[in-house]
Amino acid sequence: MRVARSEQVEQQPVQMAGSEGCSVRWLVGREHGAPNFAMREFEVAPGGFTPRHEHPYEHEVYVLSGEGQVFSGDQPHPIRSGDVILVQPDETHQFRNTGSVPLRFLCLIPNSGDMRSECSVVAGSAGAKRN
Repeated sequence: MRVARSEQVEQQPVQMAGSEGCSVRWLVGREHGAPNFAMREFEVAPGGFTPRHEHPYEHEVYVLSGEGQVFSGDQPHPIRSGDVILVQPDETHQFRNTGSVPLRFLCLIPNSGDMRSECSVVAGSAGAKRN
């Protein structure tokens, strides 16, 4: 078992092309002995956004605080604290902060989607496909 305070986990900037004002904490992952899933906490600054992208695995998202929009393709959906979001595999999506305080959300993915080594390098095109 592992018990940790989320604020003590290093917060790192999201460096994917097409992202602005985003940071991530990898709360649970392979390095902690989790065999199947990774849990991340994202923080998106006011006016910030994640890249518009897709990948072959799902996301389960829980909005902790703030407000914004999640895009499914070109269709925006308003989100706020307490909302639950399922992003289907291969669904083009993006999170945007439309509020005046940071948008914070938990995002769970299968360990097969842990692409940290790819995400730590700024991609050369705006068409990033993974996060």
